[in-house]
Amino acid sequence: MRDLLPEETRERRALGRLVLDHFALHGYKLVTPPAFELAEVLERGLGALDPSDVLRFIEPESGEVAALRPDMTPQIARMVATRLGREPQPIRLCYEGTIVRRRQGRARRHRQVPQAGVELYGEVPGTALAQAGDLEILRLAGSVAARLGLVGAVIDLGHAAIARSLIEPLPPALAAEVGEALGQKDGARVERLLAGRPSADVLARLGDLHGGGPGEISADALFARAEPLLAGTPAEPGLRELAALWTAATRDPARALGGATLRLDLGEVRGFAYYTGAIFHLLAPGPGEPIGAGGRYDDLLARFDAPMPAVGFALYLDAVAWAREAAGVREAAARSVVVAERPDARDEAAAVVAALREQGIAAIAHPGDDAFAYAAAWRYTHVATAGGEPGRWRAQIVGAATNDVVADDPEALARALAASR
Repeated sequence: MRDLLPEETRERRALGRLVLDHFALHGYKLVTPPAFELAEVLERGLGALDPSDVLRFIEPESGEVAALRPDMTPQIARMVATRLGREPQPIRLCYEGTIVRRRQGRARRHRQVPQAGVELYGEVPGTALAQAGDLEILRLAGSVAARLGLVGAVIDLGHAAIARSLIEPLPPALAAEVGEALGQKDGARVERLLAGRPSADVLARLGDLHGGGPGEISADALFARAEPLLAGTPAEPGLRELAALWTAATRDPARALGGATLRLDLGEVRGFAYYTGAIFHLLAPGPGEPIGAGGRYDDLLARFDAPMPAVGFALYLDAVAWAREAAGVREAAARSVVVAERPDARDEAAAVVAALREQGIAAIAHPGDDAFAYAAAWRYTHVATAGGEPGRWRAQIVGAATNDVVADDPEALARALAASR
């Protein structure tokens, strides 16, 4: 559905490696689910699939309905339930791949969405389960944002049960409208939609209960407002869980969250069907939309006949790349060299290419007088040219006026370039 040209591919691969390496440092093992999944598996995890969101086809051999995955979490859940369920808990897995969703939001979002994420399944021995897992995931989200160079990252924290418990008793069509209005923080519309219903005032005021960051209403004040509002309602247990998690997460925010700012949103509404507890968005300047999202979904594995707690999050790599661009963060390209090949020195140029490759540096020989133009067009970092004396070579940074390395033979040139990386 989309092409990535050489430079885009290099940047995307580098970003994916950076994220997955960070997940691996925290004990998350990489798995690869298939691009296509049986529709029955996806429907177990996500509920009924909107035909406009999913590309389906009939699998020719079995006759079963398959689909391009719109989400990877149900696939990982299937994997855990069927193949990893007997492994010691907790089970820490990570993944990278693309999902396919209906195009929406801002213009730069594609229908094919690259993601990388983590899933934490099962009990964490010797801990208060939900809070320990939630904290681990929140800290990982904050630390990966820091590793990506995203200064000013924000984690917007809520709880799925708060708004959902108040909306679910409504008729389905009305519940959908109220959820949309609440997601837009439109309390006046919520009041109009629920005129005369007991939940009208509570839900209308819920959309205003957000803040906790610098220059905003404090978290203590938000909880003080929320407690009497939600007392005796189905949302009260979710509020207590959220308050306990907030307290644990903010004891040492600079250390625990990688410098990310933690905010509260008690009126958070999420479209996915599987969230049951804490939920969050990860934001950073630039995209104007979340760069990641996640939360707790303790009911998901039970749908695959292997009940166990679960929490995780996904990064949207397009949005992450956009945020890094806005922050001026770029991964330096690995050194690569165009060796200018003269007709009278082809063997010597070939020796330089071989010596560079031996040092792990990408290199090609290029005949003609346009080595610098060719190197610039294809994003090589250096051009190597004969230095005017027999056996002498120099490597010049593309676009720079000075040499990077001068050496007396191909092997010395290659070693010097490798050492200067």
